[in-house]
This record gives sequence, structure tokens and C-alpha cells, in this order.
Amino acid sequence: MKLNELRDNPGARYKAKRVGRGIGSGKGKTAGRGVKGQKARTGVSLNGFEGGQLPLYRRLPKRGFVNPNRKVYAPLNLLALEKAFENGRLDAGQPLDEAKLREAGIVRAGRKFAGVRLLAYGEITRPITITVSGASAAAVAAVQAAGGTITVLNPPKAEEAPSTPAE
Repeated sequence: MKLNELRDNPGARYKAKRVGRGIGSGKGKTAGRGVKGQKARTGVSLNGFEGGQLPLYRRLPKRGFVNPNRKVYAPLNLLALEKAFENGRLDAGQPLDEAKLREAGIVRAGRKFAGVRLLAYGEITRPITITVSGASAAAVAAVQAAGGTITVLNPPKAEEAPSTPAE
């Protein structure tokens, strides 16, 4: 057996139906698409259309809420910070802030980000002084365990305990 002798089993593949090749073929003229109209044309997309009945996606109620004023922070992992120190992109002896992190190319800059949030993925082995908009509790603990200091500009608000109504 040679590669050029390989064939599909008989009947494994259907022959393509040749349409639009004359009235005698049975699939000539309109090529099995009926007559005129939207569905006889190419590029038809009628998904969700239910013949004038109110479609399902409009019959169901809306759910949830999207906060237009939500703050999105650029994530920064401890692992990326450690690699930047090893590569010489940052100096661990200097205090770090969000502007220096952007200049070094470690954090993506952009209008959609309200600041930088430090996350605890990875390890930090050297004492650093860093100022960021947000940080996870584990990241704060990791920086402090390495002998560094961290300043969080927008600390999370402490959740108030639900007040019980006086009876």
C-alpha cells in the first residue's frame, strides 16, 4: 500500500449536489431555494426571528445590573514584580509607585484602568516600598513578610454589620 493508493471507503463521501445547472437537472433556475424573497438571497440571518411573534429574548425579563461607574484596576502579580527586579527593569532599593511600574512596562497603562491592584500570585523575596491603588490581603502580608512596606491608596471599605431593628 502506498500513500497515493489511499482512498475512502465506497459511500463514505457524498458527491456535492450541482445546483443551478438548467431546468432538466431538477435543481436549476432557483437552485432549490424557492422563489425570490429574503431567504432566496445570500447572507440571510434570521436567528431569533419568530415570524412577527415577540421573540423569546424580548419576552424574558432583563436580569442583573451593570455599574457604569465601576472601577477597574490593572492587575500586578508578585511574580511579575520579582521578575522585573531580576531582569533589572526595576530597582528594589527605590520606592515604587504606579507611574514607575507603567514606565517599566510591567503594568498596562490605559484610560480604562483606575490604578494598579497588587495580587499575591508568586513570591517576593526582597524588601520593597510600594504604593498602589489596591492590594489583596495576601499580597500585603507577603510584602510585609519580606520586610517591605506597602501603601494602599484606596483601601476597601469595611463592611458594616447589618443593624437589627429595635423592637
